[in-house]
Amino acid sequence: MSPKTKPKPTKSKAKDKDKVRAKDKAKVRAKDKARYKAEAASLAPAASLAPLASLAPAASLAPAASSVLSSSPVPVAPLAPAELAAPIVTPVAAAAPASSAASAAPRLPAARKAPPEPPQPVTKADIARYRENLQGEIDAVALYALLAEEEAGQTLKDFYGRMVEIEGVHADVWRKQLEAAGVDTTGMHPAWRARALMFVARHFGPSLVVPTIAEREASDQAMYDEQPEALARMPGDERSHARLFRELAAGRGVEGGTIARIEGRHRGNGGNQLRAAVLGANDGLISNLSLSMGVAGASAGGRAVLVAGFAGLLAGALSMAIGEWLSVQSARELYAHQVKVEREELLNVPDEEEEELTLIYQAKGLTAEQARLMSKSIVGGELAHAVDTLAREELGIDPDELGGSAWVAAATSFFLFALGAIVPVSPFIFASGIGAVVASIIVSAVALMLVGAAITIVTGSSVLRTGGRQVLLGMAAAAVTFSLGALVGKAVG
Repeated sequence: MSPKTKPKPTKSKAKDKDKVRAKDKAKVRAKDKARYKAEAASLAPAASLAPLASLAPAASLAPAASSVLSSSPVPVAPLAPAELAAPIVTPVAAAAPASSAASAAPRLPAARKAPPEPPQPVTKADIARYRENLQGEIDAVALYALLAEEEAGQTLKDFYGRMVEIEGVHADVWRKQLEAAGVDTTGMHPAWRARALMFVARHFGPSLVVPTIAEREASDQAMYDEQPEALARMPGDERSHARLFRELAAGRGVEGGTIARIEGRHRGNGGNQLRAAVLGANDGLISNLSLSMGVAGASAGGRAVLVAGFAGLLAGALSMAIGEWLSVQSARELYAHQVKVEREELLNVPDEEEEELTLIYQAKGLTAEQARLMSKSIVGGELAHAVDTLAREELGIDPDELGGSAWVAAATSFFLFALGAIVPVSPFIFASGIGAVVASIIVSAVALMLVGAAITIVTGSSVLRTGGRQVLLGMAAAAVTFSLGALVGKAVG
């Protein structure tokens, strides 16, 4: 064999060499694995991973970590989910005290809670608003308590009694607000408007003031919508009161647990009676003041003013009375005709009347079955009772009153007009000349101011504004007629 020629390796020697290479490769992989683990641990201590652990649990990161490791260019043995879930601890981190590990971890600024807003101080405007609200509730409690005493029917007594309870709860809310602001409320009593309505209700009956109350409740039904101190139930209470008094003033039934039906005698007879009374007196006052001042301008306040004043009083009062009689009598005849038509329809087509009554009761909230049974019972019962029910429910007419007495309406109009018309004439009964003219203007201005104040009982507006407006308009009319009378007097004199 030549020394330059190497012997060919046998198969067994080749296998041995492969095993040695495999062992060397395994050692290299193990060293690389240990080195990469140490580098990863030194770059990301366990404490710094705490925020990430709170965001994504380790077990949920196992698939992603396995995919990242498998795609690494360096062969790394895959880790089990349990190993990924275990916290990574390096020898340095384990030897370091807890305080140093905590100091090495990045600190996130703690979120500061916003301090509670301090309560807003109560202003003078708030106190004025609380006082106005409390005054309104005190007035309502006093008025409803009187109406409960004056009413003869138990149903309306219970209704007004319930109103007193509700308004008392409302009053307590504003009383506590004022007392918390250091305001004494012990001296607060019903205002003069409420006392005036109480006087009318006590001497002339509750039915005269119900339309006025209905208008006040309607205008105040949204008063608590934008007031944060009000109880959650208070806006709903006010709207309910407005609806109930609207039904009460109109003479329609009101469904509910407290009120089964509002009696027909509380109808407003086509309008607000109290307002009509006030405006009737105002008509007499302004018309006769204008007439008297016209004659006074032409005659320098002579005795002719007295004659003209009484003539104007009588003419105006008679005109108002006749006009009111014709109006009410015509309404009565129309109502009587409508009731007669309802009676004839009940006799001829009872099924149609039963259907109409069923629809009316359904509109009031009854179920279709309840409305049908009630209508069938009414129409199939006594004829007079059925006519009465249909007149009230379908026509809104009280068959017993038919809009009230025409003679009572005429007499009332005559009296109210004369009451206002006598005021500007009265000074000329005792005197004449410029002194009587000045006295007539003064007493008329006072009367106009009182009329304006009486109007605010209905409207709830400012007494000074409304009364001042009445005085201004009345004096303007008197000035126009006085000037015209003076011109005519000079022309013909």
